[in-house]
Amino acid sequence: MANSERRQNIGIKELSSTLGVSESYLSKIMSKLRQDGIVRAVSGVNGGYELARPAEQITFLDVIQVIEGRQELFECSNLNSEQHLLLAEENPQEHDSQRKCECLVKKVMDGAERQLNEYLREHSIQTVLDMASHRCMDAGDKK
Repeated sequence: MANSERRQNIGIKELSSTLGVSESYLSKIMSKLRQDGIVRAVSGVNGGYELARPAEQITFLDVIQVIEGRQELFECSNLNSEQHLLLAEENPQEHDSQRKCECLVKKVMDGAERQLNEYLREHSIQTVLDMASHRCMDAGDKK
């Protein structure tokens, strides 16, 4: 789609064949991406989908959040268990009557999620196209 040589859009059949996924699954994904403004549908005989914004403006975080949702990756369960209390620290900034324990595992996982999101935010569709282009040029130089 972003690097199509013949045209700017690509049909579901061609894209599903290229990616090796079913047309019905891909149609659902493309519908989500279209609703969120990442791709747009092109009607007509040679229709299909194309990027709705320039590739450098679409981050991997944008795409993943549309497909997978925007919920947290980790959620503490069973907050009252003995194991949870062992892996928690009291938050001294809370008033005594509202003092809560913060799960240390969740604290680590939230930090990891923040770093992952930042990394995905830093990489756009264009980033991958540029890397692929350099790889192809390097391979051509070796011949």
